[in-house]
Amino acid sequence: MSLEIKVPPVGESITEVVLSRWVKNDGDAVEMDEVIAELESDKATFELTAEQAGTLKTVAAEGDTLAIGAVVCTIETSGAAPAKAAAPAAEEKAVVNNAQSAAPVAERNGESYATGTPSPAAGKILAEKGVDASAVKGSGVDGRITKEDAIKAEKAAAPAAKAPEKAAAVAAPVAGSRNERKEKMSPLRKTVAKRLVAVKNETAMLTTFNEVNMKPIMDLRGKYKDQFKEKYGVGLGFMSFFSKAVCEAMKDFPAVNARIDGESVVYNDFVDISIAVSAPKGLVVPIIRNAESMSLAQIEKSVIELATKARDSKLTIEEMTGGTFTITNGGVFGSMMSTPIINAPQSAILGMHNIIERPIAEKGEVVVRPMMYLALSYDHRIIDGRESVGFLVRVKQLLEDPARLLLGV
Repeated sequence: MSLEIKVPPVGESITEVVLSRWVKNDGDAVEMDEVIAELESDKATFELTAEQAGTLKTVAAEGDTLAIGAVVCTIETSGAAPAKAAAPAAEEKAVVNNAQSAAPVAERNGESYATGTPSPAAGKILAEKGVDASAVKGSGVDGRITKEDAIKAEKAAAPAAKAPEKAAAVAAPVAGSRNERKEKMSPLRKTVAKRLVAVKNETAMLTTFNEVNMKPIMDLRGKYKDQFKEKYGVGLGFMSFFSKAVCEAMKDFPAVNARIDGESVVYNDFVDISIAVSAPKGLVVPIIRNAESMSLAQIEKSVIELATKARDSKLTIEEMTGGTFTITNGGVFGSMMSTPIINAPQSAILGMHNIIERPIAEKGEVVVRPMMYLALSYDHRIIDGRESVGFLVRVKQLLEDPARLLLGV
């Protein structure tokens, strides 16, 4: 008897997905609820699990685009491996004679699906670095390969990889060659491309600039960073200060936190901040919900959690849906100035940039200060120039006097 495994519904607006990776191979024995493949939509990556135990028979190939409800594989129940039944016997044998039965126990445990099988996060690391999973010893439950095991294996394989790299360098194309290669756009990249073009064509987008002296915040962080981390378990970064600053500034300029809905303007009494994060498969924008009611520590914890999920491709659609305002930090890549594009249907986005020591005039004297350029792109249909400039000036004032963020003045 065979059971068809189909692409499950993963969101109201998602009609197709791409089979990005097989976690299990054709002919492998699988257990119920075991992860067998990874599916990628235009918003997130999903795990496909086995609905019953049996032998996997693949139907689709990696890279295939599949509609919702399409058959991905089948599971033959007649070939199910009795892995769990063998485990008690192996354990009993180990109790009788530990020394002599160590090897047989390992062999029996080898029948379990977990032994030598990498977790999804570990599988990504091994695949990206070209490390053979069979050569990695798992330290997880029943020998499952954990993310830490994969990282260690990657480091151990680094010296061995140097020789092939040298060989590849010799075979590199000579200067002046005109080779081309074509790669299929991922669902995420296609969606990003469509949305960016739509925003440029459908909004009256303008950008206003200002600069902020980061010395007060840097001094505050330097003074309290150790105590802050000891008390809350997270570091004190810049994102929490910027998040608090925009939340305070929106109290005076609510249009920056609004959106257009047909012929109406929707004003929000909450602030869901979208944080632009660079992930392995492209830019994603997870959301910090109700940032206006969070402390600096709570915001820092949320940023770390969402960024970690983004790097591991574990963000859910719910964690990326919505948002009333976006903050993007091009400074981490060295950007000095940019004009960020609005994250529709939002009406504004704040761009942070790198911090550069520059001479500025302060109280009639030339001093060197760590300065950052800020850019606010906004939809002129809903936000006037006075509001956009006033909002950015308010953010600047709050950042240059961070005590006001804590006092709310």
